[in-house]
Amino acid sequence: MRLRAMAGERESGPSRSRIRESGTDAFRLTVNYLKQETLGPLKGLARTLVFGLLGAISLAIAVVLWLLAILRILETETGAFHGNLSWLPYLIVMALATVVIGAAIWRITRGPAARRRRAARSEGRNE
Repeated sequence: MRLRAMAGERESGPSRSRIRESGTDAFRLTVNYLKQETLGPLKGLARTLVFGLLGAISLAIAVVLWLLAILRILETETGAFHGNLSWLPYLIVMALATVVIGAAIWRITRGPAARRRRAARSEGRNE
């Protein structure tokens, strides 16, 4: 058999099938690894995105309903905003909405993401 291999003839039999099985196993292992490392995190990301969007939409609806409730309380339950001052509850609710929007923007820009950015910048400078 050794002379055949030296002469350039192909080997057949058990060794060739073992090589083919090894190649197939390596291919399966690679495919399974890629699925595990790409599809798993993507499914987690999709789940996070869905729950995040549902939470954001729910929170937005709740804030709008609270602002509308405050407007209706100011208009109906208080006797101070009649006649020439009927526009004042709308101004108060607009100011309150501006405060809510400002707080959200402040929290987004100064929250955990800003701390991570600062930490990443300081690590880059030390290297």
